[in-house]
Amino acid sequence: MVLGPAFAARDPLVKMMGTLGLALILLGLMAWRAPAGGAFVRVLTLPTTDHRFQLFGAVVNWTQVASLVFAVVLTAGTTAFLRFTRLGTAMRALANDREITATLGVPVRRVEAAAWLGSGLVCGAAGLLLADLFTSLDYTALTFLVISSLAAALIGRLHSLWVTFAGGITVGLVQAVLAPYESITAYRSATPFVLSIVALLWLSRHRVVAISRTAH
Repeated sequence: MVLGPAFAARDPLVKMMGTLGLALILLGLMAWRAPAGGAFVRVLTLPTTDHRFQLFGAVVNWTQVASLVFAVVLTAGTTAFLRFTRLGTAMRALANDREITATLGVPVRRVEAAAWLGSGLVCGAAGLLLADLFTSLDYTALTFLVISSLAAALIGRLHSLWVTFAGGITVGLVQAVLAPYESITAYRSATPFVLSIVALLWLSRHRVVAISRTAH
């Protein structure tokens, strides 16, 4: 009621940055009010977590491999679904303009329900993998996980799933590469924000060029 109307008519990139800012505010409130050290200890483990192997000097378990394969298959499957199926086309139309889509006879509520159902199934599958990739689920880890996801979506400009996937991989790789360096490892959590700012500056640059060409 407070923030929604102000962002409703704004650009999707502005909405993304507003969401990141609100997430930081909520994180600060939780850190202020929540007891120190409060976390949900992991109680679920998959059998693939106990099987490990070395890859270029790094120890990798099969749950991590399954997570990467799941992300690739999900990205490819969702891209094909949105491009080649009637329901996927309706979802894309609904995302672009809800009112025009409704006037064309598309059952808006049914399409929305299908989108929420699909999202719920994906989140459930990701949650099974997430329980093994995190040793504990406290509010800080989960919040920065969501922020990293939003940063990846921002890099993809909410248009390209493959660019979003590449953005998520980039955020994870940068954070992993910075881990061994003690002098900067404490600042790894700022990686999503830095990459988001770089993406915004780069996208704004292209937008200015596009506007200037249109003006001429």
